[in-house]
Amino acid sequence: MISASILLLAATAFFIFKKSPPPPAPPPVPAAPALKLSALAGPPRWADLEIYQNTITREEFEHLLTTFFTTGEAWRNLIEIRETEARILTGEPTPHEAYTLRFATAAATSPTPRHWKSAADLPPTPRHLPLGGLHIAIDPGHIGGEWAKMEERWFVVGSGTPVREGDMTLEVAKLLKPRLEALGATISFVRDQNQPVTPLRPESLLSTPPALNSESPQKLAERLFYRTAEIHARAKLVNEILKPDLVLCLHFNAEAWGDPNNPTLIPRTHLHLLVNGGYNDDEVILADQRFALLEKLLQRTQQEEILVGSTVAQTFSEISGLPPYQYPPESKNVRAIPGQPFLWARNLLANRLYRCPVIFMEPYVMNSTLDYARIQAGPYQGLREFEGKMRPNIFLEYADALTTGLKNHYLNFRIISD
Repeated sequence: MISASILLLAATAFFIFKKSPPPPAPPPVPAAPALKLSALAGPPRWADLEIYQNTITREEFEHLLTTFFTTGEAWRNLIEIRETEARILTGEPTPHEAYTLRFATAAATSPTPRHWKSAADLPPTPRHLPLGGLHIAIDPGHIGGEWAKMEERWFVVGSGTPVREGDMTLEVAKLLKPRLEALGATISFVRDQNQPVTPLRPESLLSTPPALNSESPQKLAERLFYRTAEIHARAKLVNEILKPDLVLCLHFNAEAWGDPNNPTLIPRTHLHLLVNGGYNDDEVILADQRFALLEKLLQRTQQEEILVGSTVAQTFSEISGLPPYQYPPESKNVRAIPGQPFLWARNLLANRLYRCPVIFMEPYVMNSTLDYARIQAGPYQGLREFEGKMRPNIFLEYADALTTGLKNHYLNFRIISD
């Protein structure tokens, strides 16, 4: 018979050596919500805004944000304006993480730090060199050449010469450079040939998640190549290497032309210039664009863009005879600038990413009957008659009008030494 002490010892050993069940697994850690960013954009470096602490008053910040840089009300869910600071949602690492920007008092505003020089910042210069000391980067819009069809900046009428916007902007850029240098400016090209600045190609972007529409993966990859990756590469060049005081983005405007092999020509032409602003609700909710909006606002680039742009536009119109373009009243991605019929605030990738004042030129209409005929005439010398008026070749007129506009501005807004 087994004694009670032996049974007790066995029971104790059983409980001691019995394998305990594993502890319950901890609940899974929820994945961090995806940061809302534009295509190919990286997370913004919010610490870069530290240099703008105490450089703007609450009143000026709110005025610029509500009347110039936004077109809707979505910003109110992302930027809280308090008495002495703004609390800006960054979206990282949690949706409610915020960056705090401290406002200045009117009596103690720190200078705005920036690498670029306004007309007022430039030293005195002789009258014959009104652009002396100014560094301008010329950015011929689009790529042109073999890429023009992919960019949808190509059309042809019958057996005429194909219209390629990228080729034409480069033609203007090459005419513009010696003219501006003769006035004292240092000139850099962002693009000086009909080849991309970016090393990426559409095939390297085919793995990008498709957009929520019927666009094919190939078309999406092409669009990301010429419209997004290309501008990011140009921005890196502008911001990290060239570091100019002003960028001239050269474009020719167009209206819908339909089939590029059988395009529609229209009877009107016009002019407008774009400065950075007018962020719509869909743009403000993207963290990288919200950051860029604030950086532009704090740098006061819009002040210099409006000053330069207004003189350039007025001069350009006087020389070319082009009337102002009007955006449709229902447009949600643009703001009119009071008293400036040729200037509009609009958020484009180039004027958003380039960290200095940008004048975005949009003269002429490539598929207007008048401008198409002038483009077909090529770079002739002297004057020729078009629609009852003697006119220079369109590329020379573009370069001369822009040169004269810049000359007029800097003569008016900087100190002339003689």
